[in-house]
Amino acid sequence: MFVYLDNSATTKQYDQVTERMTRFMNEDFGNPSSLHRMGVTAERAVKEARQAVASSLYVSDEEIYFTGSGTEADNMAIFGAYHARKRRGNKIITSEVEHPAVIEACKRLEAAGVQVVYIGCDGKGLIDMKKLEESLDDSTILVTIMAVNNELGTVEPIEEIGDLVKSKGDILFHTDAVQAYGKVEMAADKWKADLMTVSGHKIHGPKGIGAIYIKKGVHTEPLIFGGGQEKGIRSGTENTPGIAGFGLAAEIMHGNLKNRIRTMEKVRSYLLEGIKAEIPDIRINSPETVFNSEKSAGKQDAQSRQADGRIALSSPGILNVSFLGCRGEVLLHFLEQRDIYVSTGAACSSRKKGSRVLAAAGLAAPVIDSAIRFSFSEFNTIEQMDYVLVELKKAVSSMRRLTQRRR
Repeated sequence: MFVYLDNSATTKQYDQVTERMTRFMNEDFGNPSSLHRMGVTAERAVKEARQAVASSLYVSDEEIYFTGSGTEADNMAIFGAYHARKRRGNKIITSEVEHPAVIEACKRLEAAGVQVVYIGCDGKGLIDMKKLEESLDDSTILVTIMAVNNELGTVEPIEEIGDLVKSKGDILFHTDAVQAYGKVEMAADKWKADLMTVSGHKIHGPKGIGAIYIKKGVHTEPLIFGGGQEKGIRSGTENTPGIAGFGLAAEIMHGNLKNRIRTMEKVRSYLLEGIKAEIPDIRINSPETVFNSEKSAGKQDAQSRQADGRIALSSPGILNVSFLGCRGEVLLHFLEQRDIYVSTGAACSSRKKGSRVLAAAGLAAPVIDSAIRFSFSEFNTIEQMDYVLVELKKAVSSMRRLTQRRR
């Protein structure tokens, strides 16, 4: 049996998306800026895709700009906001558990003399709201906090953060919503976001295409200059097949969002309970309760409530578990031999030693080294989870026996 549980790294394209992209590669391959019929057809496809992505975020289509990736969109938000507002202040606030696309962009600005404040988090990845509030002042020009953590699945209190930022004056608020998109219900206006970034290949769309929402009236400077495409925000000939595919994926995803969420929550819960029942000496690193479930509406279990009284909730798409006494990388390859595909963390950081996110959450080295991230899609099934549990139990038992012998 083939089981793909690395959907936070990338997803399989919908067949309809592949078919639509093929059409714009083989038949309607005109440049959207051309004035002839083929150009008009391509331009119409870009417009329709923009409308589909905008609809999925409950914003206006004129507030959506296509980029080459979620990473580019994050960079555009951070560098663009800084260069547009650097005369107003010199402070940017982010968190220690952001995606590398945000962290590395902030580090580059920090090296150029910008004051960057990195907010810490608790053991489940919830950022320190008190520290955030204390850090906001008149010199702050941008706050960038992710909506869902890409390794732990933790849903940050984005609505609360947006309210806090806006209560402190004229400060831009950006959220990297790449891991939230298609996994939780979201709306830019409810979150008070000025800038929001999403990606196509996390929702069964194509790789190499992302989008940024820029609230009407918010000015940012472009990163790429040239022919003035995307209203001058992102020059360069549009990737029409990628944009068309992204738009269709967004339309399919948004039209089936509640069912997607329910399916992912169901298989995640089944796997979590199976692991807890079948495999000893584990640590559940993700929050156990899923955001938007009945439990999150007021029936949270004890594991969801943090020491400060806040509720830690997870995306239905991610489950991070440490199997103590095992090496996560070895366990990953053991499962791969059984056609089960998981990860040890973010794909963008998987070749680096240790997880920066889990370390920021205060987890010990043995916990970090033995961590596995399972990430789900609407195509996963309970039958698949039964197979995973059988093979996972075998793998963990075998690795632990081998470790004991070596001692």
